[in-house]
Amino acid sequence: MRIAVIADIHSNIFSLNEVLLDIDNRNIDLILCMGDLVGYATFPNEVIDTIRENKILTIKGNYDEAVGEELMICGCDYPDPTDAQNAGLSLNWTIDETREDNKEFLKGLPKEVKMSFEGKTILFVHGSPRMINEYLKEDSKEAEEVMADFEADILVCGHTHKPYYKMYGDKMLVNAGSAGKPKTGNPKANYVVIDLKSENANVEIHEVEYDFEQTAKAIEENGLPQAFADIIRTGKA
Repeated sequence: MRIAVIADIHSNIFSLNEVLLDIDNRNIDLILCMGDLVGYATFPNEVIDTIRENKILTIKGNYDEAVGEELMICGCDYPDPTDAQNAGLSLNWTIDETREDNKEFLKGLPKEVKMSFEGKTILFVHGSPRMINEYLKEDSKEAEEVMADFEADILVCGHTHKPYYKMYGDKMLVNAGSAGKPKTGNPKANYVVIDLKSENANVEIHEVEYDFEQTAKAIEENGLPQAFADIIRTGKA
């Protein structure tokens, strides 16, 4: 069983299209998305439509919740006031631009999904099993705490925009990275493949090139903060 996991697309249709093409060439049995379809870039409807048309099972992210429910904050953790202000601008813009049927789709997404394959039970969430917007960064205290209490075999999340996997005893934590707004220090989109064979789990991290200038220029042309375009071009937050 080969499972491709994408996350944190953030309205970047150009990266999503290339990631899905890459997945098509990797003998994948199932695709899941860990949420945050919208925000920051300028193609929320195109991304949601693509996810819906491809019938990709999707977990609700904090940004999906904020746009679907038309909340005042996106649930992002920005200690810098400028970053927080920019996030607010992005949220308001995305709420205004997202069609009502797509808001209903976002509202209806599940906050977690549990599945079993090849003798392994996998829990899929956006942030963590505790909170939709909790960051389980690599080697963090939060990840240690969550995995100490985790009762399934594999926990899959997103939200950090950095892909990784790590064993905690006989339990595995997998972060799917970001298929639309990476923070890895380069602009390539990324995602993971979990390969399950005879009770063993192997994880592949894939990077995908795409025309990031299209996304960055669309951000600039729509008057969104320059910082969003800079992150798309550099992969640095």
